[in-house]
Amino acid sequence: MVKAIFEQVKKRNPGEPEFHQAVEEVLESIAPVLEKHPEYKAAGIVERLVEPERQILFRVPWVDDKGVVQVNRGFRVEFNSAIGPYKGGLRLHPSVYIGIIKFLGFEQILKNSLTGLAMGGGKGGADFDPKGKSDGEVMRFCQSFMGELARHIGPDTDVPAGDIGVGGREIGYLYGMYRKIRNEFTGVLTGKGLDWGGSLVRTEATGYGLVYFLLQMLKDAGKDIKGATVVSSGSGNVSIYAAQKCQQLGAKVVAMSDSAGYLYDKDGIDLKVVQQLKEVERKRIKEYIKHRPDAKYQEGCSGIWTIKCDIALPNATQNEINKKSAETLVENGVWAVAEGANMPSTPDAIKVFLKNKVAFGPAKAANAGGVAVSGLEMAQNSQRLSWSFEKTDKYLDEGIMQHIYRSAKKSAEEYGQPGNLVVGANIAGFEKVARAMLAQGII
Repeated sequence: MVKAIFEQVKKRNPGEPEFHQAVEEVLESIAPVLEKHPEYKAAGIVERLVEPERQILFRVPWVDDKGVVQVNRGFRVEFNSAIGPYKGGLRLHPSVYIGIIKFLGFEQILKNSLTGLAMGGGKGGADFDPKGKSDGEVMRFCQSFMGELARHIGPDTDVPAGDIGVGGREIGYLYGMYRKIRNEFTGVLTGKGLDWGGSLVRTEATGYGLVYFLLQMLKDAGKDIKGATVVSSGSGNVSIYAAQKCQQLGAKVVAMSDSAGYLYDKDGIDLKVVQQLKEVERKRIKEYIKHRPDAKYQEGCSGIWTIKCDIALPNATQNEINKKSAETLVENGVWAVAEGANMPSTPDAIKVFLKNKVAFGPAKAANAGGVAVSGLEMAQNSQRLSWSFEKTDKYLDEGIMQHIYRSAKKSAEEYGQPGNLVVGANIAGFEKVARAMLAQGII
């Protein structure tokens, strides 16, 4: 059955390999669930799950600083709302096209389900590159983008957030335009500034949550993060705060990267320097060696996985670890891999990790901390309250990430694949959505 569904997905969505990859992994995992629950087959749950409820594509015209009109494409895929309003980030990057957005939106359905919060799955973005743009250009683009997106979103309908290329600056411009158009102050966007509806811990949430999930993996594997050597790819929000939490817990983070190359600091990465470069000055990570001359920088990104480490945290982008990189990590003695980016390991790479008994935390479970705290921001906005850092951080760790780990572990054991958190996370996330879809009828 799942093979036929997958063939139909490829036929209906040609030229979208990332979406195909995401769907295939889930379908392979949930095949035994469908055998156990024939009612899901009868109701066409999977056929409906892989087809977005709504796909929105629109023109985004804006004027650059030279007075030249530019035109980008904007996207929002509202994938599934069975358990709550659509929830998922906005990505601004030249590589964005409908296939990327659909892959991310599909992953978001099960990721949001795993958090235990009432959030459906969606994703959006545009093929706009904020790198090298002035604040004025970014503002004009965001205002034009929201001019259309505002028609389709709302606090009880669809709640976007940030992703690659969308940080505090972009959320601010987007929210300002939404508020002007709709004449209302609501929790429609998450990742807002603390002075106007944002939540403490949201900035740190994906990275911190990743490490909280990792700690549960290590505990079951009989390992300790203290004293471990860590490689964390990327140098954006996820990588920075995952590295920060690792350092707080006594690990040594020796490598980070950006889209141009990677750096290695045998004495441990100085995160204050990275934060200054990436969060304040918006510069490339190669500038790090000006501050730390003993560190080494290499062009190209894949080489980061040749660095010997105990723990690998792929926090950059999809498919950054291939089979060869996975084999190198295993040869170098890696204990655990936890995914902070979305689908950063290829299917062949995952097979290498599982075959070699490497503790492996799949993205839809391990990186759910960001969207989880977005859900908590939505709750705070609805209550017109602001929670303390300590309360939110504790809820992220104990109430969400530990819950996700236990759910994935339990589902894997229930379906005869103990320790396989890929299968466990897919099944645990799917079953909640499937029950909701079944209860609500064929819609």
